[in-house]
Amino acid sequence: MSAAGDRIQDIARQAALALPGTDHGYPFSQHLDVYKIAGKVFLIVTDDPDEQIITVTCEPEHARAQVSGYVSITPGRYLDKRHWISLGPGPGITRRLVTDAVEDSYDLAVERLPRRDRPRSR
Repeated sequence: MSAAGDRIQDIARQAALALPGTDHGYPFSQHLDVYKIAGKVFLIVTDDPDEQIITVTCEPEHARAQVSGYVSITPGRYLDKRHWISLGPGPGITRRLVTDAVEDSYDLAVERLPRRDRPRSR
């Protein structure tokens, strides 16, 4: 199922807010909605209607595979380009792909947290 009928940002927001312990706000700019778990950023949603992208963290090997596999996935727009990717609407970008990217990014952020700061379950 393509994400074409839905805004990629809305899909990402719904996925992030469904995850335990997620907090969000606009610490950098009024156009960047930042999602965190225990202070660790795992999703940046660009609110600019002319630039419908989300940025998530991922393992470098996975990031390279995603960038080479999809024309609308690029190295991270705002952060380390080895560990972050940006997704925009385009061919092959489905609701499931966006949701998986957000959940994988969240899981990576949780893995980097001390055990005491990790959410109980997902």
